[in-house]
Amino acid sequence: MKKVLGIVLISILLLFTGITIYAWYQFRDRHPDYRVDLTLFSRSGPLEAGFAKVDITPTDFETWEDVDGDSKYDPEKGDKYVDKNGNGMFDAIWLAGFHNSRPAQGVLDKLWARAMVLNSGDITLALCVIDMIGFGNDEVIATRKMIEQALPDVDYVIIASTHVHSSPDVMGMWGPSEYKRGVNPAYLTKVQEGIKAAVEEAYGAKKKAQVKFAVEPNRLESLVGDTRMPLVADAGLKLMQVIDAQTGQTLGTIMNWGNHPETLWSQNIQLSSDFADPWRNYVENGIPISDSLAAPGIGGVAIFLNGAVGGLMTTHPDMAVIDPYSEVEVKKQSPEKIQAQGKALAKITLETLQDSSLILHSSLDLGIRARTIELAMDNTLFQLAAFLGIFDRGFVGWKKIRSEVSAWFLGPATFVHVPGELYPEILHGGIESPQGGDFQISPMEVPSIGSRIPGQYAFFSGMSNDMIGYIIPKSQWDVEPPYTYGYNERPYGEINSLGPETAPKIHQEVLRILEELPHRVK
Repeated sequence: MKKVLGIVLISILLLFTGITIYAWYQFRDRHPDYRVDLTLFSRSGPLEAGFAKVDITPTDFETWEDVDGDSKYDPEKGDKYVDKNGNGMFDAIWLAGFHNSRPAQGVLDKLWARAMVLNSGDITLALCVIDMIGFGNDEVIATRKMIEQALPDVDYVIIASTHVHSSPDVMGMWGPSEYKRGVNPAYLTKVQEGIKAAVEEAYGAKKKAQVKFAVEPNRLESLVGDTRMPLVADAGLKLMQVIDAQTGQTLGTIMNWGNHPETLWSQNIQLSSDFADPWRNYVENGIPISDSLAAPGIGGVAIFLNGAVGGLMTTHPDMAVIDPYSEVEVKKQSPEKIQAQGKALAKITLETLQDSSLILHSSLDLGIRARTIELAMDNTLFQLAAFLGIFDRGFVGWKKIRSEVSAWFLGPATFVHVPGELYPEILHGGIESPQGGDFQISPMEVPSIGSRIPGQYAFFSGMSNDMIGYIIPKSQWDVEPPYTYGYNERPYGEINSLGPETAPKIHQEVLRILEELPHRVK
């Protein structure tokens, strides 16, 4: 009896030791001692800028037949894949967003890494936006290290995502099941190499440049649906057009607007950058109607910089999009719908930039303030995903992860970057304390971030340098019944959020770095 008991105790001890070692390995910090605390300001001087785009569309993946048309791969229902390499395994590209087990069936349009490099004085800044749902901070840091080896004089690299829901899973949670990681390691490497290549190409393409900024506050409101109270959207369009100082040709355009690129919706199984693809193409090349151009393009490289999309800002299936030229109304989620949306976005973009009163700036100061922050991962499902290896995410402390906030200015414009899907009321104001909220407190994330962004033009970018999910005002946090606003079920956002302390922490850190910027005229 004693021998049996001893064996049992030893077995339990070995099991506990094994689990402990496994957990330590899974939760280890992938980049120990890495920290950003950057303060760089240059005086006004000549500006150099370069732009580039690199194709990061997957090529070597196996396709499948969706027998019952439910957009979920299920062999028990007769779904079959084409085993091209004969290894007896389904080497799929799993699409991110909506639900698990959504493998790509083909390519509707290309995915891109689009980069801008700016230099003013002795400061060089790189921005790269990728057609992905998000990119974790560990992957951002690893990619920065690759870029630093090639371009050591680049002071700061920002990597943001368009948050498109028809792109490959590079975060892990949209694999063949809820318990299996969906990232293809070879493709993740391709994305990182594509970012590096885009930044290198943009760096090598730098030319003396001039810049003009523009804002269209409300013409895009009809293309954004807010699916959670209170109804606050980040629907204003902010633009930065960068022009070759010698030739007058456009080098690139930043187009900043807040909306989920998921107009194709959950039944789509084609790789796509959604409405971003036609929007960028039409701005660059013009909007064709029959054999002519309804509006000429401006050339260069167009970059879609997504904004505050929390609260589920989206062009959902119940929303119709009207083609601004044919006046045809498209409601069903389809390639035709994103084309109509792209035309509408491009038309307004091109018209806004044609304003002859816009000032062309040729001598601008550039400044950067960036900080590493620590965020509590209170979401037990996220913790479990990290333990199981679905997330390849390091911890920097007990239930804490590394993330980042940053702000930079160029002349009269200031750009703010946060690591997830910010609820627009935190940016623009309008936070409420509804009955049924779990904490029943006054709004904490005040004043609004937007009211503290200095300068004449305020750009805001979510999903930057990390992807942590939804950033929800604590006073609106709603997990336990009774639910706010008469909902019968808990809202969706909390399921994909780190926890209720995320928004207060990020709000505090963003206001802190904004206060540390030099005084700018509002």
